[in-house]
Amino acid sequence: MGFYDFTVTDRKGNAVPLSNYKDKVVLVVNTATGCGFTPQYEGIEKMYEVYHDQGFEVLDIPCNQFGGQAPGTDDEIHEFCTAKYKTQFPQMRKSDVNGENELPLYTWLKGEKGFEGFTGGELVPVAFMEDHLSKLDPDYKNNPNIKWNFTKFIIDRAGNVVKRFEPTANMADVEACVAALL
Repeated sequence: MGFYDFTVTDRKGNAVPLSNYKDKVVLVVNTATGCGFTPQYEGIEKMYEVYHDQGFEVLDIPCNQFGGQAPGTDDEIHEFCTAKYKTQFPQMRKSDVNGENELPLYTWLKGEKGFEGFTGGELVPVAFMEDHLSKLDPDYKNNPNIKWNFTKFIIDRAGNVVKRFEPTANMADVEACVAALL
């Protein structure tokens, strides 16, 4: 299985085959509207505006698994994002990214790029994340699970997972990775 073999569901319940994204650079991100990382929507939208015409897409998958920080319906989440951050990229249906009900796409993504540690600390300090996660999962460093909202995977034009960015990563580093692939 590869990236283009998966299908996700958009916020209206329509199937979205990822083969629609062939020859595109894609940022896959699990998002939340009530998180300390939620302001990253601004940087993601900026990248979308700058690079969309060059073949950049965003696969925004809201997830309520981390602190219940994505409450509300899919439409309410969409309304929040478009009103507060003026997002233009499509949002998918709220989904799990870990556990028995995780999207198969996330099973594959985590198999391609596991957790390599936190960097940056742009919005939330790395030490805070490490301390918080060690209380939730003492073995968090040794498994590929998504650790929190706004974990990002960059997919190249051939469908390969090029990089995984944890939520603390600097958005300038994410943008540099995307720009290099376009």
